[in-house]
Amino acid sequence: MRNFKRIILSVVLGLVANVAFSSCSENRSDELADNKPTSPTDSILPPVETNPPNTDYEPAFEGQTRVLGIKTKTDYTVTEFANGLSSPWGMCNLPDGRILVTEKNGTMRIVSQSGSVGGEITGLPPVNSSGQGGLLDVAVDPNFASNRIVYWSFSKNGNNGTATAVGKGKLSNDETEIENAQVIYVAFPEFNSTLHYGSRLVWDADGNLFVSTGERSNKQSRPEAQNLDAALGKIVRITTDGSPAPGNPFIGQTDVLPEIYSYGHRNVQGLARHPVTGDLWEAEFGPKGGDEVNLIKPGNDYGWPAISYGVEYSGGPIGQGITQKEGMEQPVYYWDPVVSPSGITFYSGSMISEWTNNLFLACLSGQHIARLVIEGNRVVREERLLEDENERFRDVLEGTDGALYAITDSGKMYKIYL
Repeated sequence: MRNFKRIILSVVLGLVANVAFSSCSENRSDELADNKPTSPTDSILPPVETNPPNTDYEPAFEGQTRVLGIKTKTDYTVTEFANGLSSPWGMCNLPDGRILVTEKNGTMRIVSQSGSVGGEITGLPPVNSSGQGGLLDVAVDPNFASNRIVYWSFSKNGNNGTATAVGKGKLSNDETEIENAQVIYVAFPEFNSTLHYGSRLVWDADGNLFVSTGERSNKQSRPEAQNLDAALGKIVRITTDGSPAPGNPFIGQTDVLPEIYSYGHRNVQGLARHPVTGDLWEAEFGPKGGDEVNLIKPGNDYGWPAISYGVEYSGGPIGQGITQKEGMEQPVYYWDPVVSPSGITFYSGSMISEWTNNLFLACLSGQHIARLVIEGNRVVREERLLEDENERFRDVLEGTDGALYAITDSGKMYKIYL
């Protein structure tokens, strides 16, 4: 409570300071010249989170949690664009503007530009859909228009448990099946758990795939997030055939998996590259408190389970109960209590210009879409969208038309546009 009171005091002082600043400052351009956009001061609000935190941990720096709120000034429209999907999990754009969606049970579907949902696309390898498993994320090849190759992540059964895996195959011309499906990567070791698989797929600038994994949740598997001979609790970078991507930070080191790009993660269900800088950002689930947004740098350790801004679900500390440790990265932003961030995307369009280069996160337990305004790699404002829908949002995507699309666990797809 001591820390909570301090947060409230800082918010009040911040509001006073912002009012004073806005009264004497001139209007400035909101163009992103050097990744430092100017936030409009006439719509600043108190922090969107009003519930008390689970801990009294001190943030490592000002603005690491509970920044001031902001409200979109543009009069946008929200529609229930499509429905009837079966536990959708991931989605990506097709070149013609349609959206390819995965369903947890192991099928894909295509949603048309008018919102109609196509039939099941079959032919994928079996998935273990128990717990948090199933067919997870999806990405189409950068040359999809000519080769029709699709990539997906899923929970794969093995001899010693389950694992996060990546497959690829060709979408048939009639769009009813995946042809020549093959598994190109498995995040070993396998583990007897149905939790914390990750997993998102994002292309780098050279046509390699970033893949996020989870550490499989329980106290036995948690240490694997720190072990560099295991692919659990990592972001890996692979080529389109599943090999370690050239230039990965640990290539050539003994007893280290060469596909590892970063480590010390808990359960990364959000990956996105900044549309201007190309930097890789992620969002991951904390335990009870401590959901994180991180700026990912190659070879860096992001701390789990050695440091955390959350606690066990029973209320006890994580490990030694510390939030900082030398050699471990701090989250750019964290939530306590949690919002359960799943899929994320940067908005690069101009349809709603005040959103350009903002980060949007689909929140499950939070039941909203979070909008984060980022300046100089720091979160400076936060907004909650679609709170009244009472839905668990699983993924969010900027469409080829400049609108935002969001899918929910209940099988709906929302469209946010002018």
